[in-house]
Amino acid sequence: MNSATRTSVYIVDDSPAIRSRLTEMLSRMDQVTVVGEAGSARDAVEAILRLRPHSVLLDLNLLGVSGMEVLRAVHERAPEVEFIVLTNHSEPQYRRACTAAGARYFLDKTSEFDRVPDVIAKIAALRH
Repeated sequence: MNSATRTSVYIVDDSPAIRSRLTEMLSRMDQVTVVGEAGSARDAVEAILRLRPHSVLLDLNLLGVSGMEVLRAVHERAPEVEFIVLTNHSEPQYRRACTAAGARYFLDKTSEFDRVPDVIAKIAALRH
């Protein structure tokens, strides 16, 4: 697949182990390129706005500032970026808040982690 049909993904999670696991998982997908990762909200917002990836895997628990702030800050300036919230906070109020702030997908990190490749593939398919 050429670069024009590839899907770019940016990973935001404060856990290096989770970022590594996601990068490894996504690297097995032909149509996906992980274009960067961040463990803090500030680094994430700057990089996402600069790189404009097709999608962002976002944890809500970040050092200092909530992932919700990343979602709000980026979605306001780059609404075309698809957000997939991947969190341990799967309660309905978090899902509603994330959806209202612009997240298209909301996955429970505990029970739906393995769905990430399917969601990324769906985003890729919708782009083409």
